[in-house]
Amino acid sequence: MTRYLTPYKLALLCLVSVYAEGVIPTSSIVPILSFLVSHLFPLESAESSPLSTKRHGSDAVAIDELNKILSAHASSVPGRSVWDLFLRKIWSLDCYDALEVFFADISSVLVKTREEQVRDKENGVAPETGQMLFSRYSPLGAFVRRAQLEFTRLQFHDALKLWESFIKYRLPTYRAWARTNTSDELTPVDANLNELGLDSRSHLAQVVYGNIENCVEDDKGFSTKDVERLLEFQVGELQRLGGRVSDDMKAQLEHIISSGITVPSLLHYLRFLDSWRSGDYLSSFDNLHRYFDYTMHSRDRSFYQYALLNLAILHADFGCYEEAISAMQEAISIARESHDMNCLNFCMSWLYHFCKAFPVEMKDVQNTGMLGSEREGLMLLRAKAKETEMWGLLSTTFLSEAKLELQNGEGLASAFENIVKASYVNVTKNLVNSMGPLLLLQSSLFARIGVPHLSWLNCEIFRECYGDKAPFEDFLKSTFRSCQLLAQNGLYDEAMARINEISPKILRSLKANQHWIYFSSILELRRQLYRDDKTAAENILSQLQAARPPDVDLSLNLSFLKADFMSRKGDYTRALQIVDEAAQYLQQENFDVSVQVKLLCLKARIFAKTRQPQRGFSLAMRAASIAHRSRVLPGLWEAIGALAGVLLSLQEFEATAEMVESIMPQVLEFGDCELVARSFSFLGDANMGLAGKFRNRDGDLVRKEYVSRTLEYIECAFDHYEEIEDLKGQCEMMAKKATIMRVSGDLALANDCAAKYLDLKGYVVGER
Repeated sequence: MTRYLTPYKLALLCLVSVYAEGVIPTSSIVPILSFLVSHLFPLESAESSPLSTKRHGSDAVAIDELNKILSAHASSVPGRSVWDLFLRKIWSLDCYDALEVFFADISSVLVKTREEQVRDKENGVAPETGQMLFSRYSPLGAFVRRAQLEFTRLQFHDALKLWESFIKYRLPTYRAWARTNTSDELTPVDANLNELGLDSRSHLAQVVYGNIENCVEDDKGFSTKDVERLLEFQVGELQRLGGRVSDDMKAQLEHIISSGITVPSLLHYLRFLDSWRSGDYLSSFDNLHRYFDYTMHSRDRSFYQYALLNLAILHADFGCYEEAISAMQEAISIARESHDMNCLNFCMSWLYHFCKAFPVEMKDVQNTGMLGSEREGLMLLRAKAKETEMWGLLSTTFLSEAKLELQNGEGLASAFENIVKASYVNVTKNLVNSMGPLLLLQSSLFARIGVPHLSWLNCEIFRECYGDKAPFEDFLKSTFRSCQLLAQNGLYDEAMARINEISPKILRSLKANQHWIYFSSILELRRQLYRDDKTAAENILSQLQAARPPDVDLSLNLSFLKADFMSRKGDYTRALQIVDEAAQYLQQENFDVSVQVKLLCLKARIFAKTRQPQRGFSLAMRAASIAHRSRVLPGLWEAIGALAGVLLSLQEFEATAEMVESIMPQVLEFGDCELVARSFSFLGDANMGLAGKFRNRDGDLVRKEYVSRTLEYIECAFDHYEEIEDLKGQCEMMAKKATIMRVSGDLALANDCAAKYLDLKGYVVGER
């Protein structure tokens, strides 16, 4: 394999030679030059990258593509297109000797150097006129000079291989060339065979070229530079989006390597990333060492800190946290010694986020004072990111500050300010990869303040506009967030359909597949809990407990579902233990006021179910106070619901009704069916209690009005429980309705409600 030259580059060099002859009219110059420049100097972006499935090299041009482009342009020669002149040029190279002469004379299209001009002037050689010449430093001039230089560097066997590949490359155009050159009797392989009176099937031709005319191998040739660019692109895509190398690309790389290339060291890094994503720790560890061992031979120790950085990330991904911290600390030390601020800033950012995810493992690092306080660490990262112009890190730091303020229950205005700053950096610096975390945080923020439609809108914007350009982990989180919003409205089928839309090809990465299974299981567990299918819920719960949660939020979410499961089983002692364990898990590094409010409300509800709601009074008041101060509005409404249960036990029916009615518009707007159903149930209980105060005849009308309201609220609660398939809630509402009907004397409706209650109970038993 050659270092630079390939058959398609030789064809482009012929096209440059045709252009230098001045036979291309003015109207066709711009399209031809655009075509040449786009393939010789492609843009380094994903959209414009020439690494498409139609090409075999990094920017290879098929002969059919040349035909399509050049046939559309007429030349200055009457009756001939640019394609015809191009065919004449490539078929003028009728033997290997002609190829040698072509490369020896190709420098004639360049402006002579100053020394050559002085020498010609001294020898009395007049300067050439009437011929188009390229500047030696122009794009086309640089291409011509490099092509000539690379050809002179080739060993004989490599040059012969290039010639054979060029024969195969131009072979499909033989008939088209022969139609316009009928006087020339030339074999499509080598003109020397004609002089000897032989054809391509002769013994000599078979020895030299083999069965080249009937060779079915699609060989457009590869150069070392092409393979390096191909590997750089693949590595960039894996680092940017995650995932693994596709099977087609693996087969193509193996084909390229088998063609005789000296394997670039970057191939080991690509194999490291692919093994890492597949969950093969030993292979990824081995390939990482191979890559950096090779780079140490060709470069200096400036890459050692990046080896340690990759090693730390690898250890952390496979659960080896102590080894990861040790490797990262060493990477930070070496980055400081070598003054590599980019690596140092990235390492410090990684340590900060690792500390948030695994606070227990980071205690030793925190005691050393390496990171300082959390806010000091963010201020340091923000300042360093501005100094080194690491805009991605700056955007991430703004989002981390906004998230920290939300977790601590600080002002929403400052959180929105940091989000707007991050958005400004993303837009002005075109940071597509940073849009995922930004939209995810905005979605979480809007859900936190009780505006679910804006939360849904941010998920949809990310899905439609940035889904194919963002890391897959962010796309998966956004999909799960939107599925949660669907599930809380009872749209389980739509939620599962959305999460199942993710292609299995994308889930070839072990970590992505595990996250997808975890998210799907969380949704299914919630549905089975509502259906009161304890066997299925227990099986799913055991599987989820065996797996490692992707992040702290999902770990706490699982604890909430587990506590709910124990409450539905009637094991309230274990439910309280789970809540207490989750509360103890909340430390300063992963503290979140919304989680604190959720835990307080959950504990108050457990006390209410154990018929001691007064014990939850202080918990509900504390949760309401924290939620109101921090503007965690769904938590505030849930806390008011818990407080309503306490007031009902104290027979404060009027206060309960007024308090719950005051939040019902916001609760209905939020759209959480379980919260809405529970609130309607509290209103029904409060109105039934008020009806019980009017027992004399004078209060019959008022009592009937309250009873009518109670039935209406119970119906609304039943409908919302039915939307989320909560059988236990439906049974409870139907039992209340049957009791009211029996007390009111309507035995027929009471019996109907009782029958429906029994049907629901029977459905639960049948499901079990």
